[in-house]
Amino acid sequence: MTAATNLRVLRPSRKTLQVGDIFTMQLPDEKYLFGRVILADLPIERAPMPKSNLLYIYKDRFDTKTPNLERLTPDHLLIPPVFTNRLGWSRGVFETVDNVPLRPSDLLPQHCFRHPSGSYYDENMNLLPGPVEPCGEWGLASYLYVDDQISEALGLTPVSE
Repeated sequence: MTAATNLRVLRPSRKTLQVGDIFTMQLPDEKYLFGRVILADLPIERAPMPKSNLLYIYKDRFDTKTPNLERLTPDHLLIPPVFTNRLGWSRGVFETVDNVPLRPSDLLPQHCFRHPSGSYYDENMNLLPGPVEPCGEWGLASYLYVDDQISEALGLTPVSE
């Protein structure tokens, strides 16, 4: 059973995630947002939880499940990079639509995550001297948290409220 979200249920999948996977999410207005798997199935030394996946979520909306790859760039992020598990896919809220190998231009020059201790780290747990925007949270986000972040960024009322 899928919890209530602003994102519509598309097609559940248990397929293994791969770096470069492009996935879609459908909004209440029936437009599509896209995201990308930047790192997949990470070990605990490189993630808040074992098997975490680092995602980018992009701000451009589309009428179909076919993204314009030229718009899936770091300067078009809707929310900061986020670590999550596979539940968004197994619940059908995220649907993988393609896989395109990542190029250096597809990545932020520096990833930054705010640790609960107040320190800042990159995706390899290297300590940073301070925040580098866009700075995410060092923690495992559920698909419900991702939905809330997307909703807030788009001016929608988060379902959790």
